[in-house]
Amino acid sequence: MINGILAAEELIASRVAHTFRSYPKQITTAIAALLLCAGGGAFAVASLGPDAADLPVQQVLEAVTPLSFATQTEALDNHNFTLFRTDVTRASDTADALLKRLGIEDAVASAFIRSHAEARGALFNRVGRTVTAEATQENRLERLSARWMPDGDGGFKRMVVESTPAGFVVRTENDALTPSSRLASGVVRSSLFAATDAARIPDSVASQLADIFAGDVDFRALRKGDRFAVVYETFEADGQSLRSGRVLSAEFESNGKLHQALWFQPPGQKGSYYRPNGDSLRRAYLSSPVEFSRVSSGFAMRMHPILNSWRQHNGIDFAAPTGTAVRTVGDGTVSFAGTQSGYGNIVIINHRDNQQTAYAHLSRIDVKVGQAVSQGDSVGAVGSTGWATGPHLHFEFRVDGEYRDPTTLAQQDGGVPLSPAARPAFDRMALAARAELAAAFSVVQASAD
Repeated sequence: MINGILAAEELIASRVAHTFRSYPKQITTAIAALLLCAGGGAFAVASLGPDAADLPVQQVLEAVTPLSFATQTEALDNHNFTLFRTDVTRASDTADALLKRLGIEDAVASAFIRSHAEARGALFNRVGRTVTAEATQENRLERLSARWMPDGDGGFKRMVVESTPAGFVVRTENDALTPSSRLASGVVRSSLFAATDAARIPDSVASQLADIFAGDVDFRALRKGDRFAVVYETFEADGQSLRSGRVLSAEFESNGKLHQALWFQPPGQKGSYYRPNGDSLRRAYLSSPVEFSRVSSGFAMRMHPILNSWRQHNGIDFAAPTGTAVRTVGDGTVSFAGTQSGYGNIVIINHRDNQQTAYAHLSRIDVKVGQAVSQGDSVGAVGSTGWATGPHLHFEFRVDGEYRDPTTLAQQDGGVPLSPAARPAFDRMALAARAELAAAFSVVQASAD
C-alpha cells in the first residue's frame, strides 16, 4: 500500500512538473486571472460600506527641520565600517598586486606580507586560493585570510594575517569543511561545457553530467535549446566553496526527450545512478578517459602525422595539456604498464568478456602490472612519449585482440538493479529529487521565454 501511495505521489509530481514545463505562460495567466477575480470579490464586499468620498478628510501640516549636512557627515564619520572583498590568488601575484586587487591601500600591511615567510608561502605561487580581506573605511587592512585544501586531507587550512595594536600577526588554522548542496540549471546554445560555464557550474560537475547520460544523450549532437538541471555536492570553508563533489540528481532534456538520474547507495552496496523508475544508469565504461578534453582524431582513416601515409587510426586521440589525469574507463586488471615502440608509455587494462583498453603516450604511469583498478581510477597522465607530435592521449578499445571504435564503449550496461528492500527509501528520495529539479527547470524555462 505504501508503495502504491508513493507511486501515486510520484505520478502527481511528475505530471505537475510536466504541466509547468509545457504551459508556463498559460498557468501564469490563469493564476493572474484568479487573483484578479479574488480582487473583484474583495471590491464587491468593500463597496457595501460608505463611499470614501463621503468620509471626513483632515489635513495636518507640521514643519520638520532636517539635520544639517555637516551633522549627517559627522554621524557617518563616527560610525566604523568594515569592508569585505574576496578574490583568488594568481600566479603573478605580489603583495602589492594582491592587496590592490582587494582594494587595500596599506603600505605597512604590504611590507609585512612581503617579509613574512608563512604569509608568502600561503599566498604566492599558489593559483586559485580563495582570499578574503576585511578593510577599514580608509582601505587599511584589518584581516586577510586565505583558505585552501591540502593534498590528502578532508579539511582545509586557513592562514590569517590580522592587525593588532602591537602590529600585524600571522596564524595558520586547521578547520573542517562544511558539506552543502547546490542546484543549478542552464540552456545549451553551442555545447554542454559552454552552457555549464555560463551557468557557473564547475567543470568536474559538467564532466559527471556527460558520464551519467552518456548512454542516453549524444553530446556531440546537442541542439540549441536543450536544457539541464543538476543538484550537486559542494564543500565550503567560511561560506566559500572550495570544491565540488558528486552529482546528486540531474535532468537533461534533449531533442524533446527528458532524461533523469538520481544517485543512490543501497545499504551494503556501491552507490550508483538510477532512473526514477529504479533502472540502473551505470555503464560498464565511461565515455571518456580524460576529463575536460576534446577529440583531436577519431577512429577512421587518416594521414599519419609522422609516417606521412594514409593509415587506419585504431583509436581516438584526446587533446589535453601534459600532466592531465588519465582515468580507466572501466573495472579491470592492468596487463601491461611500460613502454612500447610508437605508443611510448602505455597502460593496457583487461576488462570483462575479453575486452581491453589501452592508454598511450603517457608522461607518467600510476599503476603496475597485476593491479586491480576500478572505473575512474587514475592510470597516468597525458604526455607526448613515443610517436607523438604533441601532448595528447591515444585511447584504444580492443575485443579479442581486434580494434573497435571506442565511442561504442559507453553503450554497455554495467549496473545492478535495486533490491525490493531498498525500493521504499529510493522512492522517497526520487520524489524529493524530482521536485527540486522541476523547480530548477521552471527557472530555466522562464528565463528562456
